[in-house]
Amino acid sequence: MAQNTQPRKVAVVTGAGSGIGRAVAHALIAAGWQTVLAGRRAQALEETARLYGEAGAGAGLDEGPTFMAVPTDVTRPDEVDALFAAVHDRFGRLDLLFNNAGTFGRPGPLEELSYDDWRAVVDVNLTGSFLCAQAAFRAMKAQDPQGGRIINNGSISAHVPRPHSIAYTATKHAMTGLTKSLSLDGRPYRIACGQIDIGNAATEMTGRMQTGILQANGELAVEPVMDAADVARTVAHMAALPLEANVQFATVMATNMPYIGRG
Repeated sequence: MAQNTQPRKVAVVTGAGSGIGRAVAHALIAAGWQTVLAGRRAQALEETARLYGEAGAGAGLDEGPTFMAVPTDVTRPDEVDALFAAVHDRFGRLDLLFNNAGTFGRPGPLEELSYDDWRAVVDVNLTGSFLCAQAAFRAMKAQDPQGGRIINNGSISAHVPRPHSIAYTATKHAMTGLTKSLSLDGRPYRIACGQIDIGNAATEMTGRMQTGILQANGELAVEPVMDAADVARTVAHMAALPLEANVQFATVMATNMPYIGRG
């Protein structure tokens, strides 16, 4: 049997130290991607790598390192630049960015939201996503062969808000604008951009949904959740498409969560 001589593609996953980022990183590694794990906490990134274990080697992925961890605060331009410089130095190109790092922030009444709490959410969810997308765009435009794919993690909140979530909701609506602009500006350079809007994946961030979370009618209710691996499979599918095809927007959610008909 002839060996596959095609170079393995390279992906960067932000927020890879937990939750959806960890699940997506594992799915990409299993699919044969050289995967760069980015996140603020080095120990959490090491845990993501440890939990994957020997599965990559068991799948026959023996052509060099399967993953590389680069601790990165996406709100700091210098650290984002260092992340993508490390990717270039190690692999020479970039084929995929999963723009995933995000925070819900401190929930509470709008009138009590402090400037610092607002700014903390905007800095991570919007500015951090922009900085990573800009760096990825530059790399994909400059490399040969040219092009690549950016997948932004939106949210159900990119369509409908939860109570007491104005900062998170505003940034996720803005993420949709970021996705559309990247799609348009990337056309001449074979840079595709899509967005996955996720509802109630079982992660640390959604723990409250399994104990009771505030609804639009003022009541607390337990909400159904889905496995983060179900999200990861969708991202892996979007990533595997040729650059001539793109999933512009995808919604993956727990089937019975209050979204259709929310409120």
